[in-house]
Amino acid sequence: MKKFKLTLLVAGVLSALSACSNTANNNLNKPQAALTSETASATTQQLNSLVEQYFVDSLQFSPLGATYIGYNQYNNQFTAPSTAQNRAQQLAFYKDYQQRLAAIDQQQLTGQALLSYEILARDLALTIEGFQFPSYLLPINQMSGAHNTFAGFGSAQSAQPFANYQDYENFVARAEGFVTWLSSVQDAMQQGVNEGIVLPKPLAEKLLPQFQAHIVTSAEQSLFYSPIKQLPEQFTAAQKQQLTDQYSALIMDKLVPAYTKMSEFLATTYIPNSRATVGYSDLPNGKAWYEYQIKKNTTLSLSADEIHEIGLKEVSRILNEMKKVKETVGFKGSLSEFFTHLRDSDEFYFDTPEQLIAAYEAVKLKIDARVPKLFNIVPKADYVVKAVEDFRAESAAGASYQSPAPDGSRPGIFYINTFNLKAQPKFLLETLSIHEAAPGHHFQIALQQEVQSLPEFRKFGGYTVFAEGWALYAESLGKELGLFTDPYMWYGRLSDEQLRAMRLVLDTGFHAKGWTRQQGIDYMLANSSMALSDVTAEVERYIAWPGQALSYKLGQFKIQELRDYCKQALGDKFDIKEFHTQILIDGALPMPILEAKIKRWVDTQR
Repeated sequence: MKKFKLTLLVAGVLSALSACSNTANNNLNKPQAALTSETASATTQQLNSLVEQYFVDSLQFSPLGATYIGYNQYNNQFTAPSTAQNRAQQLAFYKDYQQRLAAIDQQQLTGQALLSYEILARDLALTIEGFQFPSYLLPINQMSGAHNTFAGFGSAQSAQPFANYQDYENFVARAEGFVTWLSSVQDAMQQGVNEGIVLPKPLAEKLLPQFQAHIVTSAEQSLFYSPIKQLPEQFTAAQKQQLTDQYSALIMDKLVPAYTKMSEFLATTYIPNSRATVGYSDLPNGKAWYEYQIKKNTTLSLSADEIHEIGLKEVSRILNEMKKVKETVGFKGSLSEFFTHLRDSDEFYFDTPEQLIAAYEAVKLKIDARVPKLFNIVPKADYVVKAVEDFRAESAAGASYQSPAPDGSRPGIFYINTFNLKAQPKFLLETLSIHEAAPGHHFQIALQQEVQSLPEFRKFGGYTVFAEGWALYAESLGKELGLFTDPYMWYGRLSDEQLRAMRLVLDTGFHAKGWTRQQGIDYMLANSSMALSDVTAEVERYIAWPGQALSYKLGQFKIQELRDYCKQALGDKFDIKEFHTQILIDGALPMPILEAKIKRWVDTQR
């Protein structure tokens, strides 16, 4: 259906352009303004057709992502195997679209069309640039990878649908694709061993239990048997038996052997050959690789040294604010002793996972009632609070957000990791809820999907610096929303901001300055009240995702800078609700494009 519609659009554009060329003589008699308007309209139509086609065509490289956003024709497919041929095909695809985009006259575009052109041009150039680095040799880590997405899909608790018989058949086909992909991943990782491009040992060790968890002695023990435990009632007895047999064979004959093979490879080959160092600077061409990661994740032109210094200054500033809280609550002792008190005192932690989840559900109700004070727009989709699934809890982040289904069939999910309750202090309740849910990630991501005027590559695309920058900026709105009245809750806000400031120091420290894993752990313990387990997970996350952790604080800085600019430029005309609408209404944007857009908006308001 999508492709058919697309064909019509492309045909319409070509027809329009052809008509223009065939009536050149008649155009001589038309006013110049009319000609300009016609040209601009045709160019806009040409661009809109191109970006729609680009989005549809690009889904072939991300069938799992397609399922997440409701393109169900890909539900039976898995990520293509990691091969040189497939990488070459992808590179050719992006270069082709780069050439096609360059043929469009940017000067004829305005509004959303101009934004789309600027975004796609930047995205394509950055993607093509990234092909020079051998990221395919590091295809998975303890934080991310299609292996974890697949497990979530197979649990029947994620985006993979299991509503009808075809849905069940689709997952079997997808699982067979997973087995092929996993074999290619092992080959790539073996090549990485041969070339010295491997994960640091602590990260490699964290991978092993993720695969071992799926090695079972009977199908019924497997996570992938979950869909069989919830077979729809409308299925016939014959269908139920057929699917039960099919899934049992899939698990025992294909999935368990695949997981066993990868586990053995990790244990006997990969982990013993993993590296003792942790930074990208220790990899071949690692300095340039890390600089690319900074540019990709932040969209800003900042060096590792500049970012490191910004981080050090922020850590110092926030420590001084924490000292004020210590004095406010009347704690008699040093700041370090205050940190220890917050880490170790049972009063700051929940006794059960159920209590933790219930507390976040209560905070949700409080925040939902107050967001109209600062926002004109809210998502149609709601979100729910949910514990992280057991199979990934040990290595998952403390909290995360999963977007709702675009069609409204699935709400957003605010995940809380209940694996270690000592990593989930009570004083983070308000801050974490604001960041991950409302008005943080849930507002930004759900609204982006709901804005009808956005082309789909923007609805379902994004930039870490925008998403995380917005979420951290949203935290700063807590007092304006009437939250953080309890000094410990305010400490929670400072604690979260301190975490983001420390990330600037640690990410650049690891990947540009030769810091060790232990150096990072010691630094975080000295400058925060975070639990050792939480600190360790954070440190290993920064090692696994170079540059990603920089985006939070740098994105917040830029959005706050734009707010200050608008307030100064507009004076009494400044409306905080309208400012927030302008930040969110066009979806995630690279920071330079966002800045230019906001300044154009300010010019229209004076």
